[in-house]
Amino acid sequence: MSGTPPTLDDVARAVGVHKATASRALNPATRSQVNPETARRITTAARRLGYVPNTLARGLRTSRTTAIGVLIPDLTNPLFPPIVRGIQDRLDAHGYTALLVNTDGDEDRERAQFSDLESRRADGFIVATARRVHPLLAEALARGTALVTVNRTTDLPGIPAVVSDDADGTAQAVGHLTALGHSLIAHLAGPQDVSTGAVRTQAFRHCMDAAGLRPPPESVVVCTAYTEQAGREATRRLLGACPGITAIVAGNDLIALGALAELAAQGRSCPRDVSVVGFNDMPFADRFQPPLTTVRVPHHEMGVQSAQLLLERLLEPQALPRTVLLPARLVVRGSTAPAPAGFPDRAAGITRA
Repeated sequence: MSGTPPTLDDVARAVGVHKATASRALNPATRSQVNPETARRITTAARRLGYVPNTLARGLRTSRTTAIGVLIPDLTNPLFPPIVRGIQDRLDAHGYTALLVNTDGDEDRERAQFSDLESRRADGFIVATARRVHPLLAEALARGTALVTVNRTTDLPGIPAVVSDDADGTAQAVGHLTALGHSLIAHLAGPQDVSTGAVRTQAFRHCMDAAGLRPPPESVVVCTAYTEQAGREATRRLLGACPGITAIVAGNDLIALGALAELAAQGRSCPRDVSVVGFNDMPFADRFQPPLTTVRVPHHEMGVQSAQLLLERLLEPQALPRTVLLPARLVVRGSTAPAPAGFPDRAAGITRA
């Protein structure tokens, strides 16, 4: 075999099994059909010979490329790497490869990248870029493309999704602050064209109403993006309109980071003057100054479950789509404290039911 790449026949012959048995053992999706000891011998022989499976040929036989497109809006956001790792962990175990693209939240770029992945015959897509109204995904769904959204949903029915329980996470945040004696609570909302922003904002308003609190409209400020800069700009507007607020529920941890920066710039101490709660518990949130109280979302598991949903979709295209709702949990750290004295409700125009 000098100079010639080893073939599947070579592997099968080295172990003394049929070629079909070797093929099943070397494919993670069918390995369970082979006796474990036999599969171990086959994979050992394949490594020793330097055999590399021809996934292109396999794709031509099965109309599958075992490639999955994964669309991420912003890889610099610490939220997404754990999700991607979870996706890869589950896909790797089933012999699939994740083709990762970063859209930067740009619709034209997203459409071009989606089209490129389709031309490469990706078997399906896991989409973290979903907006509530998303024409590209509507078109892909109409073509029968296998889709799953992760972390976000669309208003379009028929697409499986994996999300955290954002409403309950927001309720935990508001409940924590009211238990500390806060009534002047504001919300720095995420963009309302994505489900996370809309759901958390709706939940915040519902929780405040349930607590018998009626904050002024100006106490809810919608950020232009899920970024530190957007959070800082929104906090500046908030403090100008509602100077008496004593607590902030932020749409995510980056927005919360911007809030901490603006509070410090205006000479306000967190948590002595203003408590801040984030959302996501992204890496290093415990190293903020002060360490951030935030709602923890199981991002790695979110990625694992989104990959699992897509694999199920590929296996049973006609199955009814389902949404997996993962629990959120408040993690209390140093950025929240009892409400300070000296800020009466009228300072922020708040009323009680």
